[in-house]
Amino acid sequence: MIPVARPFVGQEEADAAARVIFSGMLASGQEVIHFEKEFADFCGTPHAVATSNGTTALHMAMAALGIGPGDEVIVPSFTFIASATSVSMCGASPVLADIEEKTYCIDPEKVLELISPQTKAIIGVHLFGQPCDIRALSDICTDHALHFIEDCAQAHGAQYKGRAVGSYGTCGCFSFYPTKNMTCGEGGMVTSTNPEFINRIRLLINHGQKEKYLHTELGYNFRLTDIAAAIGRVQLRKLPEMNQSRQENADFFTKKIVRRGIIPPFVRQDSTHVYHQYAIRVTDQADITRDELVSDLNRKGIGAAIHYPIPIHKQPVYEGKIQPCGCPVSEKISREILSLPVYPGLTLEQRDSITQAVNGCE
Repeated sequence: MIPVARPFVGQEEADAAARVIFSGMLASGQEVIHFEKEFADFCGTPHAVATSNGTTALHMAMAALGIGPGDEVIVPSFTFIASATSVSMCGASPVLADIEEKTYCIDPEKVLELISPQTKAIIGVHLFGQPCDIRALSDICTDHALHFIEDCAQAHGAQYKGRAVGSYGTCGCFSFYPTKNMTCGEGGMVTSTNPEFINRIRLLINHGQKEKYLHTELGYNFRLTDIAAAIGRVQLRKLPEMNQSRQENADFFTKKIVRRGIIPPFVRQDSTHVYHQYAIRVTDQADITRDELVSDLNRKGIGAAIHYPIPIHKQPVYEGKIQPCGCPVSEKISREILSLPVYPGLTLEQRDSITQAVNGCE
């Protein structure tokens, strides 16, 4: 079976973790400090703070910005649900916007229609490794005095107009979950140019502790461990090579998949796509439905997944709890989307098997 995703880890990561384990210093320490500095340098920002996962990165970023009850944050409806639930965890209300049909990213024109006196921020998700329309969203945020939060959980190393994602907004929030472009098992990171903002997050993720055993406010335990940070540092060094492998695999699929009615991923102009997912669309012009193709691929030993089958505005957790919204493009893409394996380490034989199966060859 060719899995739809897998972490690309090996002996270097094992050695890094073992080194920390045998040092006896397992909690947040020097490895975290080095990881934060190296990741900030990679993104081209002066500051970064590590968190326990990508969801806590988003949650703490909004908490540090003072977003809370009575506030609204505009979020795309077509994304992983953490982009919205992190807003809810702050006591604020997610306002769900529709997406661009080509890129699957939040539509700036729809965002403009949703701004209210209660709006405090916009979350632009760089979905599947594709940068969202950063310029348009940044301009909207500037014009309306809003925070622009980049959700970079699926876009480590992606660039927009020659700069890394995570360096444009008020902050960038990253995830290091095992299926992401780089991993440390579990972990997150917030990047920013604002040192006061970063220090505020440091306070919040460490029990609100200003000095040892002096707690000035209610905080959380959302720290990253040194074991995870050591793994993350190795992965960060490998990230350019791993992203290049994803791009080469994606280019291969885009050239070789020729079945009628199947649309390959679109790449925004002046952007680099890092293909956290290679997400095709199985349209009504195809001779097979999306769900039939998933079953066919699985029968042939090829992992395929649907990211995401239910847009957030249709999720039961938000039923009756958010303002009604019309997101027809999100609903359409949810019916058509299909992710194929694209991770580093795919062999040429595996790539051929995937393309032949998608093209309907027995």
